[in-house]
Amino acid sequence: MYFFSLDEELNDTTYGNYTTYGNYTPYVVDPETLQCEITLPAATAALTLSILLIAIFLLALPGNLLVGWVIGTSRQKLTPSDVYLFHLTIADGLMALTIPFQAVALIEGWIFGDFLCKLLNLVKEANFYTSILFLACISVDRYLVIVHARESLRSRQRSCSWLLCAVVWALGWALALPALFYDASKLNAERMICHETFDIGSAVSWRNVTRGFRHILGFLLPLLVMVVCYGVTVARLLRTRGFKKHRAMKVIIAVVIAFLLCWTPYHMTMMVDTLLRADVIPFDCALRRSVNLALVITNSLALLHSCINPVLYAFVGEKFRNKMSQLVQRRARKEMMSGAKFSRSTSQTSEGNGAIL
Repeated sequence: MYFFSLDEELNDTTYGNYTTYGNYTPYVVDPETLQCEITLPAATAALTLSILLIAIFLLALPGNLLVGWVIGTSRQKLTPSDVYLFHLTIADGLMALTIPFQAVALIEGWIFGDFLCKLLNLVKEANFYTSILFLACISVDRYLVIVHARESLRSRQRSCSWLLCAVVWALGWALALPALFYDASKLNAERMICHETFDIGSAVSWRNVTRGFRHILGFLLPLLVMVVCYGVTVARLLRTRGFKKHRAMKVIIAVVIAFLLCWTPYHMTMMVDTLLRADVIPFDCALRRSVNLALVITNSLALLHSCINPVLYAFVGEKFRNKMSQLVQRRARKEMMSGAKFSRSTSQTSEGNGAIL
């Protein structure tokens, strides 16, 4: 949950100092070393972003609960991809729980104290890592199923997929531990912010290392895995007539594209911010302010991802719509005391294994 840098700008370039002897000594501030003020969004922009975040939250929470319900109540044995999607839904749901706090912070500043500043950033960072790692797991599973079906028979055991999910969660939370460096502190007499404060060792080194992990392990490496796996898989599908496999790939590719559209701008902005802080990009006050504002906007765009997957399943995933329709009808029939007959009929019309893919 990125907020703002703590740089302050001096409004005038000429200042003076009265000594103890009463004489006035003028001095001129070098524009090259002039620090920038924190560029908070204008009131209208902050309100607009807050409304957008609340809308994302209101879509994300019930949407992910619905997807989790469809997968969790499936009567077929879940495929590994379904298991990964189920955990991806949990990650998106947890991410969504942090959104209202950020919406309030845009308007009122950080009013939730130091503990929640650390906890919410820890949750956000952990679920950021786990989301893309689960997408990478899905890409590997689809590759094994379609390209190496026979060799992957044992690796597709349900127990192995759940064990891998446990590893992903552990890795995600471990990589998120630097979020404990977040603290709530005063921006001015009236406003608090939640921001990174590396108070041990070199702040620059800590920032470079943590952001390096974020960019490499949380974006570039999983992206490389997905590009390779899906590239080979799509190439194989183009040479076959597997209609159902094509249909499953359509859902997965839509999910991956949505992830990239939501998170790539944030990562690109973060990279520019890192290079600017490391003086790789020459310091410029206007650029500093633009990057600060871009971080707020792209962060809001990234949070949009937490609500977009259920929409994709509903509009792209035919199997998901069928499963959801069956569950709704089954529940209605049970209320009418005739669920047994309906359950037999729906079990005969189910399309293959799995809840969504």
